[in-house]
Amino acid sequence: MKRPTIRLKPSECSIWPGNARDYGLLTEDRLRTLIDSIQAENGNRIPVVVRRTPKSDLQYQLVIGTRRHWAVSWLNANHYPDIDLVAIIEDLDDEAAFRLADIENREREDISDLERGLNYKAAVETYYDGVQLRMAERLKLSKSMLARYIGLTEIPKSIVAAFNSPMDLQVRHGDRLLPLLKAPGSRSKMEDEAKKIAAEQSFRQSGDEEPIGGAEVVSRLNAACMPKVGRVQKAVIESGGAPIGQVDRDQKRGLTITITASDLSADAILDALRPAIENAKILKKGKG
Repeated sequence: MKRPTIRLKPSECSIWPGNARDYGLLTEDRLRTLIDSIQAENGNRIPVVVRRTPKSDLQYQLVIGTRRHWAVSWLNANHYPDIDLVAIIEDLDDEAAFRLADIENREREDISDLERGLNYKAAVETYYDGVQLRMAERLKLSKSMLARYIGLTEIPKSIVAAFNSPMDLQVRHGDRLLPLLKAPGSRSKMEDEAKKIAAEQSFRQSGDEEPIGGAEVVSRLNAACMPKVGRVQKAVIESGGAPIGQVDRDQKRGLTITITASDLSADAILDALRPAIENAKILKKGKG
């Protein structure tokens, strides 16, 4: 059966803090399509869900429909004061409201994994006595997936700032970053690199350039934690007393031979290479 609806103004209901979505991150640009749709239909086609709050200053509290609430609020403040927020009333306690909101939010692609992780972290303590298994069973979510979402909340804000948007930080990225963050000495290196990336993101944004994607950010943060292996030996390649190139020996990569352009024949270059290679001592100990 179709549930009866009511019409109210967004200012008549408070926002339930238990929802995953960060109301403060919503913007006109982010909700432009929804705003246009509600304006065209003179209201939200899909009702929001509210519950009564008789002990509060406002009669209702919004449980589901944060984006629709924000969009109607924006329209009311921008030349469309007659558009109402269409809602249905549900009798819900906090735990039931959380589960209902979570079901809807899983269908939304514009909620970041980090927002969901923060929401889950708060909920497990508030409604499930800190027991993740109990929460996972109630949400019909695997315990490992729940742990991965909550794990994202352990990433410091200084690292999150390297991403162009919280939407770019995904659960799979946390799988790569968290082990390094827990390694001795890695966090400071990662934070230093994050500052550089954040500055570059800001520069690109100011110039309308493409931002650095999430995968590249993670790769750069990981690379910053890797040990730097310097070249341990350099040998100049000479022919007839004139330098024609260089041999670099690296503990990891072996030899790198660089030859500058010249008029020398291949035989002359090979003759010049032989002593340089010998001086680089490429043979392993105990061999040769």
